[in-house]
Amino acid sequence: MGLRQWIEIGRMDELGRMNTSMHRLDARAKAITTLVFIVAVMSFPRYEVSALMPFFLYPFALISLGRLPPGYIFRKIMLAAPFALVIGIFNPFFDRQPVAVAGPFILSGGWLSFASIMIRFALTVGAALVLVACTGMYRLCAGLERMGLPRVFVVQLLFLYRYLFVVADDGSRMMRSLELRSAGPQCLRLRIYGSLMGHLLLRSMDRADRVYRAMVARGFEGEIRVMRRTFWRWTDWAFMAGWMLFFAVARMWNLADGLGRLLAGGGL
Repeated sequence: MGLRQWIEIGRMDELGRMNTSMHRLDARAKAITTLVFIVAVMSFPRYEVSALMPFFLYPFALISLGRLPPGYIFRKIMLAAPFALVIGIFNPFFDRQPVAVAGPFILSGGWLSFASIMIRFALTVGAALVLVACTGMYRLCAGLERMGLPRVFVVQLLFLYRYLFVVADDGSRMMRSLELRSAGPQCLRLRIYGSLMGHLLLRSMDRADRVYRAMVARGFEGEIRVMRRTFWRWTDWAFMAGWMLFFAVARMWNLADGLGRLLAGGGL
């Protein structure tokens, strides 16, 4: 599977235009709930693993109710996984303090913190991706502006999202063209990739100037306009209240441990 298939340029916009119960919710309700979710996940101690498991219910529920393709969300998470891996991979080497013993195996704190980092990464990145896929970037940015965020920040965020895909598309075409003119990427030297990055930067700057002139010519004044504007309803309050209550309960008590004790017949 090539890079283009992993990135799947434009697929996120297609998902954001769907009409499901999750898509019809106000963007502000979903953004606030996701922000509270991320804060709750990141507030756990560094060695906590089992207590994080119940939080997977939130992105999984949104994927199911929003009829999103799980494979697509998983591939997006895997694209960013190396960054989290680089952050946590050295923990087992620096933190060798034993925290648990399972037969002949001794589990150090470094492995627990590494697992916790990877789980938090999957939860937070997955929730952010599901938020965009269930809302659409245009409606999400419009909702952020209605929440009081500065328009300059919101417009810059929208442009960053939009033109990351444009740059990725240009880079994908350049790599495909280079592979067709050579014996394959394994035959290319490192300096060739440096030249490619320079050309990609110059092409991106030139395209950005053309896009800006085209937008100004069409009357763009910095305002985000959406075709389908949502309004705050009782379902938005119910969505926020229900999930925030669940986050609070899961943060205060280890639901996974309690469920395990209940299934084992030991009570809560």
